[in-house]
Amino acid sequence: MNRWIELEGAVNVRDLGGLATLDGGETKFGRIIRSDNLQELTPGDVARVVGELKLRHVVDLRSGREVTLEGPGPLTAVPEMTIHHHTLFAEGGTRTDTDAVDVNPVLPWHERHGDADRRVTGLYYTYLRERPDSVVSALRAMASEDGGAIVHCAAGKDRTSVLCALALEIAGADRAAIIEDYLATADRLERILTRLRRSDTYRADLDPRSASEHLPRAQYIERFFNVLDARDGGVLRWLAQHGWTGSDTEAIRAKLLD
Repeated sequence: MNRWIELEGAVNVRDLGGLATLDGGETKFGRIIRSDNLQELTPGDVARVVGELKLRHVVDLRSGREVTLEGPGPLTAVPEMTIHHHTLFAEGGTRTDTDAVDVNPVLPWHERHGDADRRVTGLYYTYLRERPDSVVSALRAMASEDGGAIVHCAAGKDRTSVLCALALEIAGADRAAIIEDYLATADRLERILTRLRRSDTYRADLDPRSASEHLPRAQYIERFFNVLDARDGGVLRWLAQHGWTGSDTEAIRAKLLD
């Protein structure tokens, strides 16, 4: 099955189904969808999301400022939908997907002026350090039993990738498959940037940068996992330190595997 889902109002939409697991199986289609910003969904898109795809939960990882600036999206008016807003940024700032790397959050043992790999890995780890509550709550929402979930940020590239990588790791997906999913955003990058440049919220952050600066690279997510493994004993041990339970793990696995 094709993992890409074609919608008129979003361009980086794909299913987390069809990814290889460590036991030789595959993740299930139709359970968790990942996406870029959902603000421009058309009535036809909404009908498809609710009717055909049977999605019932929106997990919105954008900052409070982004949500305020962009205004309510069309899915917020759908009675069947539950909106879960779990920002991955400390709410005191004004950062978005597009400008967060410039803040240069780095891991404690890294130089302040490290290379791009370290800066992006530091950004990803900052989500966990600053908002463990949001990480845990977002994963629980993604595992909801009553219908599929769609998780998104602005580009569907960084915040969304980290949450999806964590969910896939919990479910027992092969690391190579997780990296494959992370890199797939590159196929839609130009279209993503074109979309975001239409928004006053993101345009100024995007204009000074070339498209190549926004590309997902395998070493970014690989290093993120390596840091989690070395520093925290892996994803499940980090989650357990922040209230995650065995029942939560089973819920993610049931969502993506059963």
